[in-house]
Amino acid sequence: MEMIERYIYAVTQKLPQSQRADIAKELRSLIQDMLDERVVDREANDQDVEEVLLDLGSPKQLAQRYRGVNKYLIGPEFYDSYISLLKIVSLSIVVAMGVIFAIQFIFDPTGFFDYLGGFIASLVTVIPQGFAWVTVGFICIEYFGGVKAEDIKLGKEWRPSEIPPIPETKRQIKRSEPIVSIIFYVIVIMMFLFSNRFFGIFVFEVDQDGRFSTVVPFLNEATFSNYLPFIILVLGLSIFKEALKLISGKWTFNLVLYSTFINAITFVVVSIMIMSQSFWNPDFMFDLVQAGVITEDNEAYGTISKIWDTATLVILATFIIGLIWDSVNGFIKVRKQ
Repeated sequence: MEMIERYIYAVTQKLPQSQRADIAKELRSLIQDMLDERVVDREANDQDVEEVLLDLGSPKQLAQRYRGVNKYLIGPEFYDSYISLLKIVSLSIVVAMGVIFAIQFIFDPTGFFDYLGGFIASLVTVIPQGFAWVTVGFICIEYFGGVKAEDIKLGKEWRPSEIPPIPETKRQIKRSEPIVSIIFYVIVIMMFLFSNRFFGIFVFEVDQDGRFSTVVPFLNEATFSNYLPFIILVLGLSIFKEALKLISGKWTFNLVLYSTFINAITFVVVSIMIMSQSFWNPDFMFDLVQAGVITEDNEAYGTISKIWDTATLVILATFIIGLIWDSVNGFIKVRKQ
């Protein structure tokens, strides 16, 4: 019966992944035995199923009995996602540091051993920090976000009919989507932490010392440090949002609300930053000319200048559309479900 499958799904989702299949099989057998004992020689109906499930207790209570212990730093319900995110963040940091090392080496091959030492030292210091932030985030989710609406019934007895339906496969969130996004955001954070000059136009001309000559940055080097905390905040919130998607595995109204709230904060912070004249490199066009990319007397100069002048509005518009679609898409999927 559907109610039984919904109950089993609700219980097993609160247990470690490795135990779910065995416990689901055991629960089906237990529930069937309890039904057979109750109905004897007649066919079980929905009322019989509901009474059996009431005897077993709420999914949360039964899951706690299977776990045997009630206190965790990171509980079994979130432990698999926690380990997955640790692996994702570690991989992202290694990839980001590798990209930074490669760029530094390309621009100055003579400093290979210095960059290699910096690469190793950064891994030793940054990966533990990544572990710490992931752990703190999951502790917050465990102890402040772990209580769900179905766990709190003021003045009401828990009823099996209140168990949410098993989400359809097409309504679930593919694990690859948040994983790819988290890797991207971690890489961008690492690059911003090392230098804003990674975000610019690379001039591939070798100077007399065998180094690439320069990078024309998009951002203002003089004020970049003032904006860096806000950039990290935005990217950190984006990682947190994707982590919630990874943990949930499906679109829910709570997830849509969390995502919309994070998107709203992101929109405000990003809008203030990119609309500020001090955020962008005020000498961008001059630096391009000095780097020999273009000259002031050709047609390309005028075209690039127009693109640069309108880039802020285009970026902002694209950003707004992306944030709105993220929330609307989640809401549509929840409504369909």
